[in-house]
Amino acid sequence: MTARTNDLGQPIGDPVPGWMPRPRPPRSAMVGRTVRLEPLTVADHARSLFEAVSEDDGRMWTYLAVGPFGTDRAGFDKWIAQCEASEDPLFFAVVEQASGRCLGYASYLRIDPAVGVIEVGHITMSPALQRTVMATETMYLMMARVFDELGYRRYEWKCDSLNAPSRTAANRLGFQYEGLFRQATLYKGRNRDTAWFSILDLEWPALKAAFQRWLDPANFDADGRQRESLSDLTGRAHASQPHA
Repeated sequence: MTARTNDLGQPIGDPVPGWMPRPRPPRSAMVGRTVRLEPLTVADHARSLFEAVSEDDGRMWTYLAVGPFGTDRAGFDKWIAQCEASEDPLFFAVVEQASGRCLGYASYLRIDPAVGVIEVGHITMSPALQRTVMATETMYLMMARVFDELGYRRYEWKCDSLNAPSRTAANRLGFQYEGLFRQATLYKGRNRDTAWFSILDLEWPALKAAFQRWLDPANFDADGRQRESLSDLTGRAHASQPHA
């Protein structure tokens, strides 16, 4: 492939014809089969969410900037109130369709409409949400809004490089590892080297098909066991890309 050059003979990137700044994510619900995502509020979500996260022994908070809250309901509600008021990050509650319980939350952050880049983060999943179809559908709904509804070019995932479950989740969900940012930040009084991952708009159609195939009820047997893994499906989706 021949690199493009300018009039001075310097290599330059490919053109992005017709690009216009994208809308900011709206505060509106994203509805799936097993979950719905709605703007996180103290009034609507704090009680059931606190009950859900209280089932955790503390490990779900290790790589998050806040928590654990233990029995501190007032402190928890104060944090959720801050989330409710925030525009960036923009927080959404993860509500189980069957029960109406709030089992976690996630956010869009570092929102840059001018260049079409957005990050997913503050992903907080109670034990009842972890490793479930609901958790995967949550991530799918957030991706679909970014690419299909808003037309962004790049979707980012970043985590503490020592957070093995988060790195595994990023790979499973189809994010591509991009590298390590050493001493990127501090939290809870300790250093964080940050691992960066991304999905690009040109990769999304194949990944979307992989998610839809995995989320299809036909992909699960009578005991709820998956017939095809999402890792296999997203792996094949990336292998099919022209740039792979």
